[in-house]
Amino acid sequence: MDWASMVQVGRVVRPHGLRGQVVLAPETDFGDERFAPGAQVWRQSGTSLLALTVVQGHPQADRWVVAFEGVTSVEAAEGLRGVELRIPEQLRMPLGPDEYYLYDLVGCRVWTGAGVEVGQVKAVYTGAGGALLGVDRDGAEVLVPLVKAMCQEIDVVGRRIMVDPPEGLLDVNVPSGQGKTGRRDDDD
Repeated sequence: MDWASMVQVGRVVRPHGLRGQVVLAPETDFGDERFAPGAQVWRQSGTSLLALTVVQGHPQADRWVVAFEGVTSVEAAEGLRGVELRIPEQLRMPLGPDEYYLYDLVGCRVWTGAGVEVGQVKAVYTGAGGALLGVDRDGAEVLVPLVKAMCQEIDVVGRRIMVDPPEGLLDVNVPSGQGKTGRRDDDD
């Protein structure tokens, strides 16, 4: 297994309690499967990959509390703080038609319905307000909400996203004089 080709499913935030449990920030919609007893996740330690087997796990608010085999003290749990947890890509959960993993959008080219190339997706940001595509447009990042009304076609296999953004959205963060068209009311 190669760490770079593995898929992140969570990150250890901090120890929980005195018996080695940890709090995880999940990076998966399949926490019930990923953090179920007997499930395995991997961590990187130097140049080695180490498997961690889940003994117990349950959701708590928007996080997970998990116990791993062999991690039985708060000191051992503290040693996992900040550790990224991954799985081999072939263990990803199967998706239905028209479904995709957010990280599969990174690298897709973004176009408008009029055939104007916007740029390439460099990142996908998630938060309480939903997901945003971080699109590199001539060296500036433009954030495009990942909503059906705006991202009308998503072709992960073809690496292409067709957007219908509101007027002005694509000009946000573009350096002065680049990419802007039209006139302002006070131009003579």
